[in-house]
Amino acid sequence: MPTHYPGTETEKRALNLFICLMRASGQLLRTQQAVLAPYGLKPSAFGVLEALHHLGPMCQKALAGKILTSEGNVTQLCAILERRGLIARMRNPDDRRYVDLHLTAAGKALISDLFSRILEVLIQATGRLSAEEQKQMTALCKKLGRGS
Repeated sequence: MPTHYPGTETEKRALNLFICLMRASGQLLRTQQAVLAPYGLKPSAFGVLEALHHLGPMCQKALAGKILTSEGNVTQLCAILERRGLIARMRNPDDRRYVDLHLTAAGKALISDLFSRILEVLIQATGRLSAEEQKQMTALCKKLGRGS
């Protein structure tokens, strides 16, 4: 449903784009959440596990930048995942001032299974677009995401 705002064409176009992006994003997020819910995970916790799985051990500050959240939020997420035995904190052997986050064996097993499930549902959800449309959408979102 388009905006009912009685503004200029530029204003209505911007609002309609925003509404469409939020709806599409929300739908993809709900798709992801449906896979994660039986495991008691939220998308942000999945982001932590996925980043450590694909990028390897890292400190909380680096992780916050990778999953686009605050360091404070990463601290909370990591505490939860550590209590569940999915990650472990270890002193960096090269610089003992830093504590790196590592996946445990249980964390590796979980993310390996979950990532393939998430990928399947995302392929299905984004399959409504052709391969070329997916590339165009990616390029446009990147352009929009760069900001000013």
